Amino acid sequence: LAQVGGGAPSTAFRKNCQLNLRVHVPGGFTYAIASVDYRGFASLQRGANGTQKASYYFQGSPDTAARSHAFNGPLEDNWQATDETDWGQLVWAPCGVERNFNINTELRVNRGSSPASSTSFMTMDSTDGDISTIYHL
Repeated sequence: LAQVGGGAPSTAFRKNCQLNLRVHVPGGFTYAIASVDYRGFASLQRGANGTQKASYYFQGSPDTAARSHAFNGPLEDNWQATDETDWGQLVWAPCGVERNFNINTELRVNRGSSPASSTSFMTMDSTDGDISTIYHL
């Protein structure tokens, strides 16, 4: 839950969750995340806005794929965002080494021009990932 206004602490505008996954892959194979769905609820006052962002990277690798989705108030509804990556832009697990896969998800809410006394917030309820295997012969 990220929130602003209405007496919310000044640090509540941004929340993130860092997942560190160890994925065991048989020798000779690799993987990449092609699609992830995020869902939540937003209550954004007129003039407020929110952002859902996710960054994907392998431990020790400089390659990071990041996607963000913007939401503008007024909004009082469930939201869904899908991160999809084209084949040529996928970040693949390095071959021959076992590296943890990291996913850093973030919610930000900005009060913008909405009244300071009004509360705006976003929640993230669920995340569904899809790992696809592609064979090239």
